[in-house]
Amino acid sequence: MSNTLKPKLADAVKAAMRAKDSARLGTLRFLQAAIKQKEVDDRRELDDAAVLAIIEKQVKQRRESIAAFEQAGRSETAAQEKAELAVLQEFLPQSASPQELEAAITAAIAEVQAQGVSGAPAMGKVMALIKTRLAGRADMSAVSAQVKSRLA
Repeated sequence: MSNTLKPKLADAVKAAMRAKDSARLGTLRFLQAAIKQKEVDDRRELDDAAVLAIIEKQVKQRRESIAAFEQAGRSETAAQEKAELAVLQEFLPQSASPQELEAAITAAIAEVQAQGVSGAPAMGKVMALIKTRLAGRADMSAVSAQVKSRLA
């Protein structure tokens, strides 16, 4: 996989600086720092797949924070998290359509059941297949709920 996400991110940082968009700039810099930290920890240059995994993790954290803040009635903090989420999502690939999602779930379940696996281990195997096929293109917690209801 080519390295196109990091230069795209660097360009977005420069554009945010020129536009004096401090909220966007903060989110982008935070993302760059997370990528740099992972590169230092692993002692290697990250490819797009690894960068995408970091972005997905950041998106998941924002979604969880938004839910927690809304539950606590802290709407302005939730709004800030939503703004950060929107910035992060710009770097994810186009979301999978509901039909594409449905097809991926059906195919993965058929594949796992063909291996004779059922119950809780099947859930893990199905999710592993879907995660590789739809990396960055679907909210995995929502997909997990769909898979669980389909396997039940």
